[in-house]
Amino acid sequence: MNLPDGLLGGGWILLSWVLFVAVALLALRRAPWHVLADSVRLNAFLATIVVLIVLWHLQAGVRPGLSLHLLGATVFTLCFGWALAFIGLCLVLVGLGLNGFAGWQAFACNALLMAGVGVGVSRVLHRLVDRLLPQHLFVYIFCKGFFAAALTIVAVGLAACALLLLAGIYDGDYLASEYLPYFLLLGFSEAWLSGMIATLFAVYRPELLADFDDAQFLGRK
Repeated sequence: MNLPDGLLGGGWILLSWVLFVAVALLALRRAPWHVLADSVRLNAFLATIVVLIVLWHLQAGVRPGLSLHLLGATVFTLCFGWALAFIGLCLVLVGLGLNGFAGWQAFACNALLMAGVGVGVSRVLHRLVDRLLPQHLFVYIFCKGFFAAALTIVAVGLAACALLLLAGIYDGDYLASEYLPYFLLLGFSEAWLSGMIATLFAVYRPELLADFDDAQFLGRK
């Protein structure tokens, strides 16, 4: 995650920018902007961005492009839906760039990996939970908040490894032994954090969750 400038070739950079612009335009078009008209939701949106900027600064890595940090894509998607979550995570990357912690050349590639894959996988998993499992508070917290976060971070790790392998940056054996396994460990931390936030919001501030019906889950009217 968080690939540095100069790591990928010009072709990969150009392709990533084309795909990023397409996804960003779709997100801007589909985003429920009216949600942010509520000052409480707007403050939560901005606060999430600030917190994630701090968390993304706290990363570990040994070689260029092989960094690890918490993501927050699942919680962002739960609170604001996929479009605003994608936009918010892109703004987190902008914050990192302004702080000199991330390059602008690889911005599109990083946005597609962390925001695109992260939000996309979270949304798919959330829809599967809604379709296949009963509407229950336990299911919501553990499946949408906990397990979805763990699977999302692993999916981002797989996507990053696939990109680095296809681009010829690192060989498959090295990635499989020295990078990918750490995403399994990181997945537990991501799941714990997302599950905890989903629990707190579901119990105390359900209005901050985009798809949470407190009348159905908590018996409130």
